[in-house]
Amino acid sequence: MPNRTRTLYAVVTALGLVAATGGAFADPKDKPDKPHGGGPPASNGRGNEKAKEHKHVSGKNLLGDRIKQNGHHKLEDHGKFSAYADVKNGKITGVKVNKSDAGDVPVTKYKSTKKMAAAGAESGIFLAQYGYDDSTTTVWIGYAFIDDFGEEVIYWFPVDMIADGDAGCVPYDDYYGGY
Repeated sequence: MPNRTRTLYAVVTALGLVAATGGAFADPKDKPDKPHGGGPPASNGRGNEKAKEHKHVSGKNLLGDRIKQNGHHKLEDHGKFSAYADVKNGKITGVKVNKSDAGDVPVTKYKSTKKMAAAGAESGIFLAQYGYDDSTTTVWIGYAFIDDFGEEVIYWFPVDMIADGDAGCVPYDDYYGGY
């Protein structure tokens, strides 16, 4: 009988600890908080869905030396999504994103004076204005899409890498409250 009692106490204690920390009932990190019926999140009126979170990626680092080669270059895969940069004469003419089971997805073009993706950073927001000088402000161009879970993935490039500069851009600093 003492062995059963110890076992019972151990099981009850373990279940209590799991329930107290919420580990057994927590939502998965990669799932949205509230399902939206399989469709896109609520629209923000700018031709793109409203994002819950933002992932800032250095498109310049992903593209690397391929900027010197004309063509359609893959930047990265993000789940079912694949991002490609079109390069002509050393300049990016556009970024396209394709979903494996749905085809092309809308891409929004942003501009910012803040460096949103630090070199080598995988994710997160990095306001990396080291050595900031008021006389020279770099403009950054971001190409963004929203994944199935409401995360906005943005590939940032310096404006001098973009063929049409900041034409057709939405100001990212104003739109997202000066991140």
